[in-house]
Amino acid sequence: MFAAIGIVILLVMVFGGFALTGGALGPVMHAVPHEMLIIGGAAMGAVIAGNSMHELKAIGSALGRVFKGPRHSKQDHMDVIVLSSRLMKMLRSEGPVAVESHVQDPQNSAIFSEFPRLLANGPLIDLLCDAISLQVVSSGSLEPHAVEEVMDNAMKTHFHGLHEPQHALQNLADALPALGIVAAVLGVVKTMGSIDEPPSVLGGMIGSALVGTFLGVLLAYGIVGPLAGRLKQINEQDEQIFHAVKQVIIASLHGWPQPLVVESARSGLGHAFRPGMNEMLDAMRGK
Repeated sequence: MFAAIGIVILLVMVFGGFALTGGALGPVMHAVPHEMLIIGGAAMGAVIAGNSMHELKAIGSALGRVFKGPRHSKQDHMDVIVLSSRLMKMLRSEGPVAVESHVQDPQNSAIFSEFPRLLANGPLIDLLCDAISLQVVSSGSLEPHAVEEVMDNAMKTHFHGLHEPQHALQNLADALPALGIVAAVLGVVKTMGSIDEPPSVLGGMIGSALVGTFLGVLLAYGIVGPLAGRLKQINEQDEQIFHAVKQVIIASLHGWPQPLVVESARSGLGHAFRPGMNEMLDAMRGK
């Protein structure tokens, strides 16, 4: 939502300020469609040429996330700590057999069904279930540091894919000023072909050419660059819930008391998603 508001403010301030200082919007608006056709078309072609279909779909999905914000709420972060802690407590107190059916088929698990929003996040559920499944198949004989290394590797792979659209958008933002120059140069070439026209006509053609440079810079630093930066923030916020799962599992494998396990996961969350200690303990007690 804030991304859309920011873009509206940007456009109003730039074009409104230009108009208030005596600038004529007519020639600019006349040139914008043609210049945008060149710049936008070149940008689209570059993005398509530099990415696979999978990555192009990811970029489209990522743009939607920029306007929606982080995937999970504060409640989801509390829920994932409760879910992970409950499964690890079951593993320790009742043994691998008791938890096996839950992690092998989470979609039909009575425990997982209490948290439908978490179930919708496939990579998150896979991380949780795979880590516990390792303990199940090894009868709980694995060292915590070995499980931690496996989880770190899984998260690194997932996060790499998560950040690819952000890198693509940032690369596009870096390229847009140059694409704006391309459009401007083509406008100058067109103007030079009409050098015998009167100065008033030549002035309008040169002005239209310069709109290309203006649009390239505006799109790069005013829209696409900030969207890439916002996507990076959202990705980092979405990563926190994965770290909470890892912290619960590793701390539990080290044999820490459950209140300390919960606190280690809670304290690792960012301020936007971190519940109070009493709030977290109440959630653990089912209040």
